[in-house]
Amino acid sequence: MDKQLAELLAEPSGEFDNFVRMSVNDFEYLLQKISPIVAKQDTDWRDAIPIKIRLAVTLRYLATGDSYKSLHHLFKISSQIISKIIPEVCSALNKVLKDLVKIPTTEDEWLSKAEGFSFPNCIGTLDGKHIMILPPPHTASEYFNYKGHFSIVILALVDSDYCFMFVDIGCPGRISDGGVYNQSVLRQKIETNSINLPPPNSNTNLPYVFLADSAFALSTRIMKPFPGHHALGTPQRIFNQELSRSRVFVENTFGILSSKFRIFKSSILLDEVKASKVTMTCILLHNFLRKSIYSRNSYTPPGTVDSYVNGQLVQGGSWRLNNKETCITTLNAVPRRSTMNAFETRVNFMNYIYERRNHSQA
Repeated sequence: MDKQLAELLAEPSGEFDNFVRMSVNDFEYLLQKISPIVAKQDTDWRDAIPIKIRLAVTLRYLATGDSYKSLHHLFKISSQIISKIIPEVCSALNKVLKDLVKIPTTEDEWLSKAEGFSFPNCIGTLDGKHIMILPPPHTASEYFNYKGHFSIVILALVDSDYCFMFVDIGCPGRISDGGVYNQSVLRQKIETNSINLPPPNSNTNLPYVFLADSAFALSTRIMKPFPGHHALGTPQRIFNQELSRSRVFVENTFGILSSKFRIFKSSILLDEVKASKVTMTCILLHNFLRKSIYSRNSYTPPGTVDSYVNGQLVQGGSWRLNNKETCITTLNAVPRRSTMNAFETRVNFMNYIYERRNHSQA
């Protein structure tokens, strides 16, 4: 396989990109970054397997979701050794790429994030997902979710460039979906404002907010749609349309992740600790490839995400065609208690958006 990999690295036709979902340049960069870490773990069997092969095995596993048996036939490495290689390389990748998922901490950084959203004063889109895993041997009941699967939960905050700004992975699937956010570090950061969210815009007097769906509680910092059906042209309908148009960034981001990293095409056949590690690696690699000058266009070519014209969806992203099967599922929507301030804040946003729409059409 070493010879075949060398041939793929030298192949100009894009075969290598198809093999591990990234350019040769980015593969070589990652190889250089993880080599000192992985080399420290070397034993007799590890010495016999070049680090570049170990990296290729891991990237192929994440990109295709191939079984250890399939990888054994492809790389001529035993399944038992592959089961050790993948967690070790994922740990190394998580260490060298950890700064690629970073929540803003200054007002200027947040204001920069707001520029990419059409919803006023939106600085990020929030969502949570269940990721199906093997039942843990001793605590299986804690991971049994409302859909009848064993899962871990991922809470994610996404920007308008389809990159993850914050992730919290590994919460047991049994937890109520509102509890995922309530117990998260993100909630603490938002409520204490340790991340220096900007003060309300002087032109609108509206706070800077995150957008979510009905699985989350409405608050003065988290906007979600008005429940129920609303007639065309009503303020509530227009508010919901504007919110959905910006919240689609997080839907598309998860869609790209699961369509490009086919490890998510079915249950991850790992325990909760290794599944959390592998998921984090995929998220870091997603951000890495989105920011790469070498791999961005091949990772997310034109047409990958939903296309809008004048606020109307004209074409669904290509990720939707490649995402018929996935182990990433939505959180359950249940009623949440919210404060009067939260309801008033949403009404203020609704009125502003409604008046803005009428003014633009006048």
